[in-house]
Amino acid sequence: MFTALRRYSHWLHTRWPAGTLERLPEVRPDGSTVVPGLYVAGDLTGIPLLKFSADSGARAVQTIAADPSFQKARAAGEGLDLAIVGGGVAGMAAALEARKLGLRFEVLESSEAFSTIANFPKEKPIFAYPTEMKPAGELEFQAKVKEPLLAELQEQARGIATRRARVERVTRAGDGLEVGITGEPALKARRVLVAIGRAGNFRKLGVPGEDLGKVSNRLHDPKEFAGQSVLVVGGGDSALESAIALCESGAEVTLSFRGAELARPKPENQERLAALGTRLVQRPASRVQEIEPQHVRLALEGGREERLKNDAVFAMIGREAPLEFFRRSGVPIRGEYGPRNWIAFALILVAAFFVYHWKKTGVYFGIGEAFQRNGWFPYGVPAWWESLGGAFADKRTLLGTLKITLGEPGFYYSLAYCVIIVLFGWKRVRRRNTPYVRLQTLSLATVQIVPLFLLPYVILPWMGNNGLFDHGALASFADSFFPKANYGHGREYWRAFGFVLAWPLFFWNVFTEQPMWGWLALSLVQTFVVIPLIVRKWGKGAYCGWICSCGALAETLGDTQRSKMPHGPRWNRLNLIGQVFLALAFVLLVARSLAWAFPHSPFGAIFEFVFKKAPVFNYVWFVDLLWAGIIGVGFYWHFSGRVWCRFACPLAALMHVYARFSRFRILSEKKKCISCNVCTSVCHQGIDVMAFANKGKPMEDPECVRCSACVSSCPTGVLSFGEVDPSTNEVLRRDKLAASAVQMAESKS
Repeated sequence: MFTALRRYSHWLHTRWPAGTLERLPEVRPDGSTVVPGLYVAGDLTGIPLLKFSADSGARAVQTIAADPSFQKARAAGEGLDLAIVGGGVAGMAAALEARKLGLRFEVLESSEAFSTIANFPKEKPIFAYPTEMKPAGELEFQAKVKEPLLAELQEQARGIATRRARVERVTRAGDGLEVGITGEPALKARRVLVAIGRAGNFRKLGVPGEDLGKVSNRLHDPKEFAGQSVLVVGGGDSALESAIALCESGAEVTLSFRGAELARPKPENQERLAALGTRLVQRPASRVQEIEPQHVRLALEGGREERLKNDAVFAMIGREAPLEFFRRSGVPIRGEYGPRNWIAFALILVAAFFVYHWKKTGVYFGIGEAFQRNGWFPYGVPAWWESLGGAFADKRTLLGTLKITLGEPGFYYSLAYCVIIVLFGWKRVRRRNTPYVRLQTLSLATVQIVPLFLLPYVILPWMGNNGLFDHGALASFADSFFPKANYGHGREYWRAFGFVLAWPLFFWNVFTEQPMWGWLALSLVQTFVVIPLIVRKWGKGAYCGWICSCGALAETLGDTQRSKMPHGPRWNRLNLIGQVFLALAFVLLVARSLAWAFPHSPFGAIFEFVFKKAPVFNYVWFVDLLWAGIIGVGFYWHFSGRVWCRFACPLAALMHVYARFSRFRILSEKKKCISCNVCTSVCHQGIDVMAFANKGKPMEDPECVRCSACVSSCPTGVLSFGEVDPSTNEVLRRDKLAASAVQMAESKS
């Protein structure tokens, strides 16, 4: 049993990569932070590219200079306008822009200008991606090798003085900021731009002997190691480039990396590696166990061990962001939560708990019943509305139709839902203004407003109040889909949600006391015919990202929260919660069907108990109210807007199965991928998009909801939507509508 479940989960989802996100300071698109006046530019904004670093530095200064409060403070007195912390590409681009704009500024650097480039290996090739991009500001990149590029940058920055200083923190001081400097008085400035990158914070191997003098994190001149036995540790391009340079200079090189293969070598590095043949020894799936004065011990696959003669070790395993600096400065770190965050999270959950119980009667805690019994909002609105007289009291008019509708909590909830989607959808379009996002947002807003709000709360009640459902074909239609009720408008028009929200997401039209054959037939076609067909061609996101109301809220209100989605293998296993809820929905369907077929059997009681009478764990409260409502919305601001969609939605769980046979894929061009991890970090669903892009393989994780964030956010235009032949992965079509931001810029130029 458990073996079968493991195989099923592996086939469905856990077989795919589960990347993790690097923790970085929380920075807004314009470079600002929660600390007023403190800005961040360069690598720490998430894109480790020279051109983007220069662009972010120049644009941050432009934003600062355009701020009216800054101009007002500047005009009021003397003093330093801007302190720039860091003299790398971003810092120098900012300094050039500040000089151009006439600002009083100072550059603080702990070592030397452009130190990161200066510490690259000798004659290292440097590729300034994307080649077509021209960064804002005055800094330009022409040379493609370390030494001439460094000389080129130093020449452009001539006249920009740097002050040698180690900055510890930045804090608010009156209407400005104070820059705390080790061993010196604090420096005061109206604004501070931090552009320190990841300098100096090298990751550690964490093994005995790592502190030996032969271990280094930088390679300056590979020719110094000619004839020596060298171990290079790391699976990225930096490690590979170092290993190749050492091997080409005459060293005996072993490259150790943890993966089964090098995941993301650039095409240029692949060519150089192929040219070396067997001269560069590779040890995949290996780990350093101990570094000795004359040897290194490696743990190999299968429990084996290898002891290598060794003269030098280069641990090229990357750097970590200087998080302590930002913590001391009061800038939140992405993915970290303090007491204030958890208190806010608890309050949001309490608010969601109240709202969902207020709008729904007949469930635990009796909040809805208390409001109804006491005539509290909105139950007292109809009487007041009718007292206005005239059209307000005539149910045949639209205003009169609202007399009853305004007494339903669901009306206000759905109205608020529409307003939020329109408002935040407009903001989303401004933020991600591509044809795809415009059409997708319009589709989500239209579906939410028309069939999910106006139809059940205005159009159908108005038609019924005017007798349009009393005779003929419309009467037969209404009797099949909107049975008569002894409350409200006289019919259950709320069931119209089922025209859009398919079973088992919207289950009320299927789990009825007596069979409603119209809804049963429609639900059967929706869930088992229409949705599989659209998923086969366009992927699961054709429904989740373009139609579903849950997706509408996630892609609008939740758009700015998407980087908060947890990633990793443990979280990927939690995706299977939806499979449990899907199985439970099928169990209820079987029990409901048997109860209809055998009215006097115990199946009816079993269904009622599991459906809504079981303490706490009944389907109505635990799945629909708690998970889909309270958790689904309450987690938005702390764990992304797709918590319900990713982990628990039973319809999404069913579409995951359909998606395993889909032609839809996210396609990639491996040669352009720089492994910046932006695509993975913006994924609402926790997909490791970069793992596929690194290898140039079509992304086939069924979690994808076609939001296009990874495509439009990719700094080098690597990704696109398309179709493949599932049996061969041969690309059949590329979708040009979901163009990347880079492709959009190229088409305009």
